[in-house]
Amino acid sequence: MTRHSRGSPRRRLSRVNEVSAGGLVLDANSEPLSGALIGKLSRRGTLIWALPKGKVEPGETLEDAAIREIQEETGITGEILAPLGSVRYWFISGGTRIHKTVHHFLLRAVSGALSDADVEVTEVAWVPLCDVTKRLSHADERALMTEVPALWKQH
Repeated sequence: MTRHSRGSPRRRLSRVNEVSAGGLVLDANSEPLSGALIGKLSRRGTLIWALPKGKVEPGETLEDAAIREIQEETGITGEILAPLGSVRYWFISGGTRIHKTVHHFLLRAVSGALSDADVEVTEVAWVPLCDVTKRLSHADERALMTEVPALWKQH
């Protein structure tokens, strides 16, 4: 056991790696072109806007997990067009340090209707692509949006 400078013992936290997948699903039929974002309440009760995402389940590919999580959290089924990039961060939960890697993809909506039925989601909205970056609460997700217009034009 190590000690802090004040002499109190410091317990070493166990470490776990987690992998999630999700991304931005765009509605090709909307004018202007729009993407589905989810809103969740923070611990402080503030609405945080984010890309839909969740844990990759055993035996599932990153792409399959992204499609499933986006459908569960938005009601929209999409098809993957391209990878957007990955985000890595650390957090502590239940006395465990978690190193999370989230793989994001760009998708085209193929079916479904926008829904906030998932218990993890407070709100769901189609947001014009030109406003998505401003709406996203996390800087790491905002950074992923720079290539979206060019990737969309390729497909």
